[in-house]
Amino acid sequence: MLFRTEITIPRPSFEIEPQDRIFFVGSCFAENVGRRFVQNKFKATVNPYGTMYNPASVLHTIEHTVADGTIPERGVDVAVITLGTNHVYILKETGEIVDNCRKRPQRLFREEELSVGQCRDYLLRAILLLRERNPDTKVILTVSPIRYAKYGYHLSQLSKATLLLAAEAVSREEEKTEYFPAYEIMNDELRDYRFYSPDMLHPSDQAVDYIYERFSETFFSAQTHQMQEEWRPIQAALSHRPFNPDSAEYKSFLAKAQADAAAFEKKWGGG
Repeated sequence: MLFRTEITIPRPSFEIEPQDRIFFVGSCFAENVGRRFVQNKFKATVNPYGTMYNPASVLHTIEHTVADGTIPERGVDVAVITLGTNHVYILKETGEIVDNCRKRPQRLFREEELSVGQCRDYLLRAILLLRERNPDTKVILTVSPIRYAKYGYHLSQLSKATLLLAAEAVSREEEKTEYFPAYEIMNDELRDYRFYSPDMLHPSDQAVDYIYERFSETFFSAQTHQMQEEWRPIQAALSHRPFNPDSAEYKSFLAKAQADAAAFEKKWGGG
């Protein structure tokens, strides 16, 4: 008997290689997944201007990072864009979409919802900007599974539906652009509150680990899987917390782990 359905993920048009420069931008779900890439020694940059939830703010982050050199002249190899909502806040005085209200009075802003077409256009502009630096930049679009209780759950679902339609349109239009179903995995494969944090809105660490695992199965090349297999025992050794850190045995153990880490860096050139 089957007690759950598993999301079928089509084979993507590209793979992530060990030396790829990877740029994560978007919601706090991008933070969670991106942090695992950093921990696993990828050359990953994660939300340098903080979490960004809507497509317009994602574009603004990419504009800033190109201007300030965070994204270098040679660009990035892979960009992972995670969308959280189609809701934006507009400063009434200027009519501009703001990325952060900076605790200013709410009366200074109005809230609007981007249409599918507007979300698509912001995403296309963001991808075009990335590919001005590196025409071979590969893009992975995801929609965050985190629900927004402040909208009410029906409006939250409508917001996600808008993002899903926009992501689908862009992935169909643009080459080397793939959609990864993080939203669907959370809401179908992991359809149980035991996979949520205590707020019942955010995925638990276990859920994020599982989605990261499905992501790696989908996008990692054979070499990247090998790199991860070699890093796993080194990471475990470096994370070990001994009962007696001053013992000769632990010092010898730590010295070996550090030597292994140095050899790994030399071989793979991780971040």
